[in-house]
Amino acid sequence: MATLYLNEDLHPDAFAVGARLPVWGADARHAAQVARVRTGERIGVGDGRGRIGWGPVVHVAQQEVAIEVAELAVDPARRPRLILVQALAKGDRDELAVQAATELGADEIVPWQAARSVSRWDGPKAVKGRARWSAIVREAGKQAHRAWIPPVSDLVSTAQLVARAARDRVLVLEPTAGTRLSSIDLVAGEARDILLVVGPEGGITADELAALGSAGATPVALGATVLRTSTAGPAALAVANLRLGRW
Repeated sequence: MATLYLNEDLHPDAFAVGARLPVWGADARHAAQVARVRTGERIGVGDGRGRIGWGPVVHVAQQEVAIEVAELAVDPARRPRLILVQALAKGDRDELAVQAATELGADEIVPWQAARSVSRWDGPKAVKGRARWSAIVREAGKQAHRAWIPPVSDLVSTAQLVARAARDRVLVLEPTAGTRLSSIDLVAGEARDILLVVGPEGGITADELAALGSAGATPVALGATVLRTSTAGPAALAVANLRLGRW
């Protein structure tokens, strides 16, 4: 299967059959030195904003690889958007969730500093953490051949998440909830963003559930078992994709 590379600097008008699309920097070095692409090999170049050009490689160098577009794919932005709100977790569990969620179609990733999050993004760590998640998302998006690379938002507090629950449709993953996510109609009359909220290893506190609930959030369960924070979000995205008819 052909490999996808990204060049976020490309103008939308650059995407046309017969056009030359370059990739530079780290993507070019990976293509030339690691993947060892050759002239004539078919690869894709996308802008991460809905456009991918596929075609043969016409130029290979350490700092630039370019294709001539033979086939153009343009994906419109999806509505409603599926957004993963992932609580910070210890080790690499939150990063595993972010990677899988990107592959499974999340339209945005929101890091959440939950009350029981062992990991803390304080000060400069918030900038570093967001950059790390963004790099994971970018690589996972390329692996999945996604035309849209989801943004990673700034870290949110519970208060900020509650404020968002007042305007968006927020579904909080809670194993004790009486409603299954699989039973909820996500399509009928809804154009608002759908936020799937995943807590940390210790779960979401009663105070957090109450605050989110008072703002209109709905607690939902996935099934009879309790999933890790690294798997709950991707599982919920799979269910939502089915309910929205995307799969």
